[in-house]
Amino acid sequence: MFISPAKRLGEVKEYYFSIKLREIAEMNARGKEVINLGIGSPDLPPSQVAIDELTQQSKHRSNHAYQSYKGIPELRQAFASWYQEWFNVSLDPDSEILPLIGSKEGIMHISMSFLEAGDEVLVPNPGYPAYRAVTLLTGANIIEYDLEADLGWLPDLKQLEKKDLSKVKIMWTNYPNMPTGAKANISFFEKLIQFANRHQILICNDNPYAFILNDTPLSLLAVPGAREVAIELNSMSKSHNMAGWRVGMMAGASEHLQTILRFKSNMDSGMYRPIQLAAAKALQNPPEWYKNLNSVYKERRNKVFEMLDLLDCQYTKEQVGMFVWAKIPGNYTSGFQLSDEVLHNSNVFITPGGIFGPAGEQYIRISLCSDGQLFDEAIRRIAPLTGRRGFVG
Repeated sequence: MFISPAKRLGEVKEYYFSIKLREIAEMNARGKEVINLGIGSPDLPPSQVAIDELTQQSKHRSNHAYQSYKGIPELRQAFASWYQEWFNVSLDPDSEILPLIGSKEGIMHISMSFLEAGDEVLVPNPGYPAYRAVTLLTGANIIEYDLEADLGWLPDLKQLEKKDLSKVKIMWTNYPNMPTGAKANISFFEKLIQFANRHQILICNDNPYAFILNDTPLSLLAVPGAREVAIELNSMSKSHNMAGWRVGMMAGASEHLQTILRFKSNMDSGMYRPIQLAAAKALQNPPEWYKNLNSVYKERRNKVFEMLDLLDCQYTKEQVGMFVWAKIPGNYTSGFQLSDEVLHNSNVFITPGGIFGPAGEQYIRISLCSDGQLFDEAIRRIAPLTGRRGFVG
């Protein structure tokens, strides 16, 4: 029996990595031993204090019950203290912070809480595919705005204002940016908040990469008046190596979060209390913990630069985050072509930039989330291929 899918899935496709991982699994089954440098899932462990806290709290019988939809007070206070210490942003832990089961959940919650058919959403190109997919699920319309290397991968707000923005409700931003590794600055954020006020648009800034290879963590909410027109998402997946733990948060004006909580409370039954208590401990990690983490990523990034030199790609060394974004050489039609050639000839998978939008077609992205020895092996595998068809190293 065939049951027709809901119309809302009409333009929503299976996630690229879901498809590619099946192909890689098939190659591995044939003995290829593919090195996967595509997905940004941290391979390093969380801090020991977080692991110990989870272990200890899981032993308490009372900790296994349903929890509050808005997170436990200890976690909300820990997020507030973290924002104060690192971003110099003061947040009310009771009304301006909402813990999430990962920040990806927040993208759905925000969209479902504010969007309906006919609304418009500003989505970056290139950008995280979830912004596009979730917008389509709500029935809203996507209005792409291009990010360009010449502008530092920041949106051209003056060009945007030449468009009819009367139906736009939400604008997605993501700085430090994925996939380009670009950083924003406080001057741009100030202009972004002014733009939001002029056009009555809710800015949603996705900020999970603030601590990775970045000496100056910055929050959009540091701009005076930002929380009235902006929501910021954050996550412990990247900054604290807790991707599988699923701990994130959103911050903003209490009225916005209360609206979102009306939707969220119908979607989950709270987060496991020991995980929340362990996350609160992790948020107290000292500066040295982040420094040690970034020393590992810096060493890996240098190896990726070496690999990109072999492939004759162009890149900037100023980018931050746990990926490296690079422009492909001119003898390739797209990043997909280069990615497939490297996969099938050297058994190394790198991400084609086109999955992040048409503006990424001439780019590739390499993750830093693999042991350093794997990068050495990937370089060894790729090096002999650079003299073959397509490679120009």
